[in-house]
Amino acid sequence: MSLDLALSTILSPIVLFFVLGLGAALLRTQMTVPEAFAKGLAIYLMMAIGLKGGVEMSKTALGPEIAVLAISAIILSFGLPFLAYMALRFTSKMDRINAAATAGHYGSISIVTFVAATQALQLAGIVSSGYMVAMAALMEVPAIVSALLLARRGMKKTGAVAGSEKGELFREVMLNASVVVLVGSLLIGWATGETGMEKISPFFVTPFQGVLCLFLLDMGLSAGRGLRQGWKDLNFGALSFGIYMPLISALIATAVSSLLGLNVGNAALLITLCASASYIAVPAAMRLALPQAKPSIYLTLSLGVTFPFNLTLGIPLYILLAQMIAA
Repeated sequence: MSLDLALSTILSPIVLFFVLGLGAALLRTQMTVPEAFAKGLAIYLMMAIGLKGGVEMSKTALGPEIAVLAISAIILSFGLPFLAYMALRFTSKMDRINAAATAGHYGSISIVTFVAATQALQLAGIVSSGYMVAMAALMEVPAIVSALLLARRGMKKTGAVAGSEKGELFREVMLNASVVVLVGSLLIGWATGETGMEKISPFFVTPFQGVLCLFLLDMGLSAGRGLRQGWKDLNFGALSFGIYMPLISALIATAVSSLLGLNVGNAALLITLCASASYIAVPAAMRLALPQAKPSIYLTLSLGVTFPFNLTLGIPLYILLAQMIAA
C-alpha cells in the first residue's frame, strides 16, 4: 500500500512537471515562465484552496477540538525554528544571522507542498477536513517572529530592526499577499458555502490540476536555478539539514497528532505542514528584516532541497506515519 502510494505520488503529473522544470534549469535550457504569469498562477491556486477549505468549514461545527488544533499549530510554527537554528549552528557552523533567517523557513509552511499532500490523499481515498486550510494560514506567521527573535539575540548590537521599519515589517508579515488571499478566500468560501462554490466551480475546480502542473513547472525551474547558483554557499552539513530537518519536524508533528487523536487525513496534513519549508512569505519578510542574510542560502535550502524532497519522497512517508498512529 505504502509503495503504491509512493509510486503514484512520484509518477503523478504534478511531480513530473516539477522534475521537468528542475532538469531544464540544471541543464541550463532557455525555458522560462513569465513572472507575472507565475504570480497569477499562485494567486489562483491559493484562491482555489481557500475557497474549497471554506466550503468544507461551512459544513463543520467549530468546537474545542479545532481550537486546540489551532493552538497546537501555532505553537509548532513558533517552536520549530528554535530547533532548526540549533541544528544549523551545530551541524553546519552557519553564522547566527543566516542560521536565524534559514530557521524561520522551517517553522512556516509551503502551501504548494500542502496542496500536493491533499492531492495525494485524494488519490489514496483518504478523507481530510477543510479546516486544515485554516491551520496552514495560521502557521505562516509565527515562525517569522521566531526568526527575528533568534537574529536579534545573535546580534552584538541591539536595534537590528529600526523603529521606522517595524511598521513595514508588520505589514509585510500580516498583510503578505499569500496570507491575505488564502484567509480571504477561506472566509468567502465559508460564507457562501456549497451554493456559492457551484457557481464558480467551472473556473476553480475543473482546471485546478492543470494550473497546478503549470505552477510546479515554474517551481522546478526556480529550484534548479537556486541549486545551480547557491550551492557554493552551502557545505554538506547545511545541505543535509534540508533533508533531516523536515524528518525531525515530521516526527514531532506525528507525536502531536497522536496526542490530539487526529484522523489519518488531518494528521498527514499537519505532519506535512510542519515538515514543509516556506519559500514565499518568509523570504519576503527576511529580505526586509534581515537584508544581511543570504537568499542564496535560505532559498536554496527551502526551495532547492527540501521542496523536491517533500514532493517526491516526503509526502508518501508523512501519510504512512499518519496511518501508523491511527492504526
